[in-house]
Amino acid sequence: MGSTSKGEVILQTESLTKRYGDFVALDNLTLQVRRGEVFGYIGPNGAGKTTTFRILCGLLDPSSGKAVINGKDVTGNKDLIKQMVGYLPDNFGVYPSLRVWEYLDFFAAAYRIPVKQRPERIDQCLTIANCMQFRDKLMGELSRGMKQRVGIAKTLLHDPQVLILDEPAATIDPRARIQMRQLLRDLADMGKAVLVSSHILPELGDVCDTVGILKSGKLVACGPVQEIMRKIRERRLIQINAVSGGEKVPAILKNAPGEWEPVAEGSEEGKLRFEVQADEHQLAEALQMLLKSGVEIAEFAEVPADLEDVFMSLTK
Repeated sequence: MGSTSKGEVILQTESLTKRYGDFVALDNLTLQVRRGEVFGYIGPNGAGKTTTFRILCGLLDPSSGKAVINGKDVTGNKDLIKQMVGYLPDNFGVYPSLRVWEYLDFFAAAYRIPVKQRPERIDQCLTIANCMQFRDKLMGELSRGMKQRVGIAKTLLHDPQVLILDEPAATIDPRARIQMRQLLRDLADMGKAVLVSSHILPELGDVCDTVGILKSGKLVACGPVQEIMRKIRERRLIQINAVSGGEKVPAILKNAPGEWEPVAEGSEEGKLRFEVQADEHQLAEALQMLLKSGVEIAEFAEVPADLEDVFMSLTK
């Protein structure tokens, strides 16, 4: 993913709030998204993800606070915002009797793309979304995964700088999901800011640079994926694979610096796992103790936290 995090901030919100009577759908949301970044927006149903997206697209006015895209306030510049933002809702309308290119031509006209430029622009977007092969198929014949990719092609027609995709991986098969992940990365690599919401958490862990976790309208965590995972899991999970002398490991680590608690679940045969409260120096010292005691170590590594763990611990 390299230098994508160095992109300039293109989208930011400050204390963005949406109330419906006494119900607070979005509560003081403050976040930033950069060009070339995939930002994963995670939360249970009803957490406020779609409300946020609708405000960012200019479809809904906030009760207070503000959202700015490319220096423009979304509430005062709705026409400009619609040019800068491409939004794919979780359920978007398809016209089953139209061929894919006709469907895209209809929206290209709505975006006021000149007639002569439309065929080339449609083919460009189909190519980026990896769905050129069903250009002449009827929309009604497409699988859910194919429709999602055509939906993304539609969202790209006016070349938006910010893409907002609401649950694009929901209800599509695993192969289509892998293709969707790759497509999201490709779009970010083109310099677009990509906001994607999902409740399929491992999907976002693999593809996102940054995640924001929303609960009851409040942002409960936000930051680079690995940083968020580290913060949530206060203890590190260390896996040790001993080729010989494995039976001595628990006793040795009892006297090692830091705190070492054996973990039974998730351990494969021959591999030992420990929940550990220790810094890098303490880990290095513990490894030295094992080696000096004659234990042959094939693996001594931290098991990365899963985004699922993070989500569960934050949205209890």
